[in-house]
Amino acid sequence: MKKVISLVALVSIGLGLAAAAPQDGTAKLVAAQKARIEAYKAKPEAKPHVAFVSNGVADFWTIAKAGAIAAGKQLGCDVTVEFPGGGLGDQKRMLEDLVIKGIDGISVSPIDPANQVEVMNLVAEKSILITNDSDAPKAPRLCYIGMDNYEAGLMCGKLAREGTKNGAGGGKVAIFIGRLEQDNAKRRRQGFIDGLLGRTPDPTRYDEPATVINEAGYTIVGTWTDSFDRAKAKANIEDVLIKHPDLALMTGLFEYNSTLAVEVLRQTGKIGKVQLAAFDEGADVIAGIKEGFVLGTVVQDPYGYGFESVRVLLAFTKGDMSMVPENGVINIPAKVIKKDNAEAFWKDLKAKIKAGKDAK
Repeated sequence: MKKVISLVALVSIGLGLAAAAPQDGTAKLVAAQKARIEAYKAKPEAKPHVAFVSNGVADFWTIAKAGAIAAGKQLGCDVTVEFPGGGLGDQKRMLEDLVIKGIDGISVSPIDPANQVEVMNLVAEKSILITNDSDAPKAPRLCYIGMDNYEAGLMCGKLAREGTKNGAGGGKVAIFIGRLEQDNAKRRRQGFIDGLLGRTPDPTRYDEPATVINEAGYTIVGTWTDSFDRAKAKANIEDVLIKHPDLALMTGLFEYNSTLAVEVLRQTGKIGKVQLAAFDEGADVIAGIKEGFVLGTVVQDPYGYGFESVRVLLAFTKGDMSMVPENGVINIPAKVIKKDNAEAFWKDLKAKIKAGKDAK
């Protein structure tokens, strides 16, 4: 593992990088990381120490942590997992601390890539940077591990469209999501809208969150964010149900949004009256699918995100970049879980979580 970096040196690096032209600086940092990895061929790290940093606190990230820990145990490296509960500032502090400690490589899900240029440059300067779950394609990351969030959003939108066609058809729709600064959130939301409305797919399209959309028999009444504040997230759902008593459909595009939607539907007696097209693998969501009142859910593979992040970073510390495709994206595709495959999926997920816990 690298020597501990002094805070003075870290600040000096940051000032130097901030002064560089962004495009030129990014290319140089990518090249520098590749050169460092090449040097590892002659002198690999004996016992690498890598880190996995989420973009918040949720059951989704607990599953990712299980994958990261299992990979560390199986492949032979030390792994640190960080959950920034305090948002952008908290994630920045965690990344800086990891760099100061001399961590060998970091996989991060950036909260707001446009406003994290400095800290991601710092990681790339003294460590190795990759992204997971939510990408930062303009940052000096060496690869992104995760799904195509626009495609996953399309899958969720189509799930909702099929469900409402089989039911009342069309109607009012509400979208709930943690935040929209993240690349994955923007793409996932737009994919959902395009899939629901039956549009020709176009990941460059962008519907403003505050705009009411009337199209294809649907009225998307709005998008509500909560910045990972669960109390606010729940209040958002409750308020929308009061304001729109004739709401036909909702979606929660982050794991806890869908979990809270199930909770509110149960508490308000709206089961069967308001349909839910969910996202991610919350236990209550899977239960709702098995009971028949949740249309289905689009799931990622958070365990795979954690495991693959550690596997890739470890390979880098041995001088091996062969697993990274030319486009820099290691795709772990999403899939749809409905009533017919919910039980099998849940059993597999519980086994993975147990394996991660056993690896501690």
